[in-house]
Amino acid sequence: MRAIVVREFGGKPESAEMPTPEAGPGQLRIALEAAGVNPYDQKVIDGALKDAFPSDFPFIPGLDGAGTISQIGAGVDGFEIGERVVGKFLVPPLGHGTFAEYIVVPPDSALAKVPDEVTAIQAAALPTAGITALDLINASGLSRGQTALVVGAAGGVGSYLVQLAALTGADVIASARPDDTDRMIRLGATEVVNYGRVPVTDSPTRQEDTQLSIADSVRMTRSSIDVLFDLVSPPPGFAENLSLVRDGGAAFSTVGSAFDADLQTRGITGGNFVSSGGAKELRELLRRVGNGDLVVPLDATPPLDAAAAALGARGARGKTVLVI
Repeated sequence: MRAIVVREFGGKPESAEMPTPEAGPGQLRIALEAAGVNPYDQKVIDGALKDAFPSDFPFIPGLDGAGTISQIGAGVDGFEIGERVVGKFLVPPLGHGTFAEYIVVPPDSALAKVPDEVTAIQAAALPTAGITALDLINASGLSRGQTALVVGAAGGVGSYLVQLAALTGADVIASARPDDTDRMIRLGATEVVNYGRVPVTDSPTRQEDTQLSIADSVRMTRSSIDVLFDLVSPPPGFAENLSLVRDGGAAFSTVGSAFDADLQTRGITGGNFVSSGGAKELRELLRRVGNGDLVVPLDATPPLDAAAAALGARGARGKTVLVI
């Protein structure tokens, strides 16, 4: 089968021919049609999990994938050959991921059946980013009438998070580049903070641009917010954004930038967040996409052979999905 592999941790992804896996007892084989690309894929390639799980080389990366069931192992019930499925697969030993034509997985992994209304490309864009966004909403308790700030709204998680936050009835402030403002509004943001330069005129003879922080920009229209979702800021930036959150509110960092003491002194819940959702959350996301409540924010759909360039891309506006 065609696959993308690395020969060692930190290695460069390359195309290769690999043996087609067979479904053993208690396993399903999926003929993959699409594989979602996540920033975490590169971290895994670089060895982020090498001390946590055994790994096989040549190493096939990729956590998210969608396709059809092509083989069912002994003892597996509830699935049929040809059935459309999608999943988030982190199954040891690592190195048998979704950047390939086939994958073998246990049926009790984060796996869900894909409704007819959802394409394989849409489905493959959902698991890691979509589940993370839904888990954040559920953890925050965000509700109608509250205000949430999404820092890093343009990426995969952020694009889902803006929509899911808006569906609660909350006011959503999204941070994004100026040329991404319209897309943020279409996704449900009620206000967009352009963290680039803004014009300032303090005299009739002088005009120049000045840099405002996200927190300063928000303070131009709001005195405080109820919930902070910060997907990108290092600790100093997170601390500045945290100053916007009212006492007793909630704040989350997905990149490990929160210090518990800073939250606890003001009764703020949340902190450093790690998604733990699985099949249940994935089914909920598929349902929302199928009925039109949730838009899958696709940025690019390159072929499988372009995986190396896709992994190295920066500044994506939504999700990248490899077409297999």
